[in-house]
Amino acid sequence: MPYIPFTDEQKVLANSVDLEQFLRMRGEKLERVGREHKLIYYDGSGRHDSITLRGSTWFDHKNQVGGGAIKFMQEFYDMDFQTAVHELLGQTITPLSYAPSKAVVHEEKTKEFKLPEANSNMHRVFAYLIKQRFISPDIISHFAKQHTLYEDKQHHNAVFVGLDENGVPRQASKRSTNSFGKTFRITCEGSDTRYSFSHFGKSEKLFVFEAPIDMMSFLTLYPQEWQKNSYIAMNGVYENAVLTALKNHSNLSEVILCVDNDEGGIEAVDRLRDILRENGYENVRRFAPKFKDWNEDLKAKNGAKFLPAVPHKRKEEYLKEVSELVYLKCRPDKLTSQIYATFKNRQYKYLAEYALASSAFFIAPKDENLMFEKLKFKLKDEYKPYTDKGKKAQKQRALQECMQEVLRDLKRTACTREQSVLTAKMLYQLADNAVRLSVEEALSVPIQEQCEDIDIISEPEPCMEFG
Repeated sequence: MPYIPFTDEQKVLANSVDLEQFLRMRGEKLERVGREHKLIYYDGSGRHDSITLRGSTWFDHKNQVGGGAIKFMQEFYDMDFQTAVHELLGQTITPLSYAPSKAVVHEEKTKEFKLPEANSNMHRVFAYLIKQRFISPDIISHFAKQHTLYEDKQHHNAVFVGLDENGVPRQASKRSTNSFGKTFRITCEGSDTRYSFSHFGKSEKLFVFEAPIDMMSFLTLYPQEWQKNSYIAMNGVYENAVLTALKNHSNLSEVILCVDNDEGGIEAVDRLRDILRENGYENVRRFAPKFKDWNEDLKAKNGAKFLPAVPHKRKEEYLKEVSELVYLKCRPDKLTSQIYATFKNRQYKYLAEYALASSAFFIAPKDENLMFEKLKFKLKDEYKPYTDKGKKAQKQRALQECMQEVLRDLKRTACTREQSVLTAKMLYQLADNAVRLSVEEALSVPIQEQCEDIDIISEPEPCMEFG
């Protein structure tokens, strides 16, 4: 769209738009969770609900990014700044007679947390969890006696309760027990997400699950002395309750991530591991179900129909393409022109090979072949799919920026050891970006796309000298 010189007032107003109201007008599906709303959307990998909204701000718990309304339009709808502001202002740009001093905060009355009224018995919940979910009656009875599992009176849902460090209910989620029709799971209004359905033992191990039924299924599969360990259900892939549990239980030092064996779970493993390590918890490992989740494993054990594991296509393709990279001996006199040519011709796998071989050369010029294999292993070991987001155009821009940086660096004639290491790091990053874009092309739907044409700095010098 043509450039529009928005005023500062218009930019502030656009960034202060109430996202909940705006997205409902656009036809997006939202679900209320306490004082916030979840954005519900679907793509090729299934249902997603990791983005929460409050007023003009948003946060993606899965990818650990957030911000105001303008950034949301850029990230979620892949708009440029001009288009995002234009949309948020209602497509009609008029002079503003006033400027808000800061982004408008849409305050909502805090909902008081209140547990749903309990039914006089748990017949429906017991029947559902035993007959349809194959969970052990002993496991169900344990949590029922702890008053962290019961049946609500109004709709006969299963209610899973999260207690704080003093045993006071602070959070609850409801799960329908319908035998037919659409099932649902919802967090009760006013819930404190720092707490969740859990059990705490005296050992150092904390097992982490996505949902209460996954947790109870695991306990049914592995019942031996289970009460010695600690277990918690996150109600998704959010870390708040896990971090609170670790803080409040000093005996816990080992975290076992038992999340689903699907794309969301695979991404959650790396993301949660990074968050935990940032908070000082280094002993983190994964224990994955054989099928999609622990209840599917339990169904399979009981001869019922089950859902298989769902591979992470992007991760598998990335690892495959890195494994297929072939060592090409670095030619210092040809390096710059070779890298430039592969980029210009969109030969991204060749670009990755040249860049990685060059990185190996700068690190170990006398043994670059072996170093090339070590760098391939490093690429695979460090790849985290939760960081590999964005559409093709964004990855093209990232590659372009990295390419410009590398070409500028290669024009230098000096080559101290420190400079060589820095150059090697830039080339390694270039290889990673090239593989990511190659993966995006491999996974993209084979239809004609409108992609921006990439032009970078002028034709590079034909050769470079190494000391």
